[in-house]
Parts: sequence; structure tokens; C-alpha cells
Amino acid sequence: MKRRVFLLAPLVLATARAGAQVRYPAVTPDAVLAFPRDHGSHPDFRTEWWYITAWVRDGDGNDLGVQITFFRNRPGIAEGGTSRFAPRQLLFAHAAVADPRRGRLRHDQRAARTGFGLAEASEATTGVDIGDWSLRLSGDTYRAQIVARDFSLDLAFAAQAPPMLQGEHGTSRKGPDAQQASHYYSRPHLPVSGTLTLEGKKLDVRGSAWLDHEWSSSYLAPEARGWDWVGLNFDDGSALMAFRIRDAGGAAYWAGGAWQDANGAVRDLKPADVEFTPRSHWRSPRTGIEYPVAFAIRAGGVTITVEPLLPDQELDSRASVGTVYWEGAVRASAGGREVGRGYLELTGYGGKLEL
Repeated sequence: MKRRVFLLAPLVLATARAGAQVRYPAVTPDAVLAFPRDHGSHPDFRTEWWYITAWVRDGDGNDLGVQITFFRNRPGIAEGGTSRFAPRQLLFAHAAVADPRRGRLRHDQRAARTGFGLAEASEATTGVDIGDWSLRLSGDTYRAQIVARDFSLDLAFAAQAPPMLQGEHGTSRKGPDAQQASHYYSRPHLPVSGTLTLEGKKLDVRGSAWLDHEWSSSYLAPEARGWDWVGLNFDDGSALMAFRIRDAGGAAYWAGGAWQDANGAVRDLKPADVEFTPRSHWRSPRTGIEYPVAFAIRAGGVTITVEPLLPDQELDSRASVGTVYWEGAVRASAGGREVGRGYLELTGYGGKLEL
């Protein structure tokens, strides 16, 4: 598998060049998301991901963070050919466990072209497989099974509420141009249970998770370098997704998000409603990249402080999707009191992010 990962990495970098020869569908605000179909893959679009993050606790009371992401990419290579070996769809996956006792992430990654039993992404509902890594939706339950180098997991996530549509009815703007957008929904507050195996020891774990599903053909503007994103489950049953997209100088280029109250009502957040202010930084001893790992986040008139479960939650995915980013479990507080937990994602700090 390691050899296959390195062979596929250059194909991701070729996507931008191939895009000039391929017509990708645009994200349009009049599209109506329909389920279960839109839980599945959208292979005509350029980029797509299914993303789950969770805080879980083992039987000894230890808190752990879990991240599972499956990516689909249409590289636009050899689409006019007839060869079954043409890489018309590529799948990638990242998985990571944050454990404060270890001090850094356990993580692994996979990559494969679809077909030949190597990898598949269902168009009917969520069903993404790369070898012995999978994420599937059956009824109202997602199940993730991951067998990594130094850990494994088998977790079930119960979807108890309808999807939380982001932006305008599931169309989320990512820049001033209407083409810079994604179809996007979230599923916060997913109860999670199952097993996590670390160092040969199987742990029964329970907790709360967040799921994102997003697909696009033109995600970032040319001026954009990367983004800061947070998804938070609050103790009172409410939830927040907020993001800012940064320009080359580090300033906010665009922003947005959504606040869902405990009754399920969603408020769309516009660029003026969201502000990220760094509170502390951490520099990676491996890559030398410096990340702002704690923030004060203003969202819709409320300010939330997020701080990491541990500073070192850097994920090096240069062997698959070709980038290094920070993806970490965070605690949320307001008025000096912890009010929730979630995940913070930081991209583009080591160089411009290419999608």
C-alpha cells in the first residue's frame, strides 16, 4: 500500500493542470439536496470529502480525539480513453488518534484509484472503501472501520437528527465569486460507541462526534492560501461550524458558518459575523511550520475560546493528498467555563493549499 500511495500522490498535483481540459459541474444555489442520495458520492464534481471527528472516553476516564476523513478526487486524466486502468476517480483516507499521554498524533493514510476491488465510493448513500478502511451508512447509523499501522478502530455513529444544511440550503460560499462554493451539510452531536485498539489493547469507548460531507468543483479563490475551520458540539445541545479563508498575507479573505440551537434551528453566519483571533501558537519540530492552535472565535455576537487537547496534532499527508495540516481536538470555553468540545482544522500554513 505504501508504494501505491507514492505513485498516486503526483496525480493529485496534476489535477490543477488537467482541470483546464475537463468540464466540472458548478455548485449552484438552486440545487436541492436529497437524502439518502446526497449522502453518497458525486463523481462528476472535482473534490469531495466525508469527515468525522469525535471526542471519546475509555473505561479509565481518558479522553481521546479521533479523526477519520475519506476524500474523492476526479483528476480529469485520460477520461476520453477506454482503459480500465485510467485513474478517473481517486480515493484517499486519513485517520488519526489524539492521545495526550503520547504527546502527538497516531495517524495513517491510504490511497487508491477506484475499481478492481481496491476502492469504491457508492453514489446511493455513504459507502466509501479503501481496502480494509471503510465508512458506511446503514439506516441511521454510520460505521467506520480502520486498520492502521499502530492502531485500529471500529466505531458506530448514531444519526438522531436531520442533516444541518450549511450556507443557503446546503450551498456554502467560500469566496466573493458565486462559483467559489461547495454543497455542504453537517451532522453534529452524533453519539459514538465502539472499540479503539492502541498498542494491542482494545478499549471500549463512548463519546460525541461531528460529521461533514462536502463536494465542490471550485473551492478556493486564486488569492486564497488556506483556511481555519472549527466544528463544536456544545453541552447545551447547540452546535457551531465557523471558518475563515485566509489570503497570502494571513488576513481573512472570506468567512462564514452556521449556528444550530438546541432545538435544531439553524442560523447562517455571513462573513461579517465570524472572526478568528489567534491566542497561542505551536511550531512543529518535524516540519518547522507554526500554527495558531488556540483562538478566540467570534460567531454571531458570541465569543468562544478554543484550546487544544494537546499542541502537537499535525498530520503529514504529503504521501497522499500532498499537504501538511493541523487537525486537532479542542475544548471550547466561554466566560472561563468549559461549554463544549470539537475539532479545529488549520490548512495552508506550510504553503498554499491546492485543491
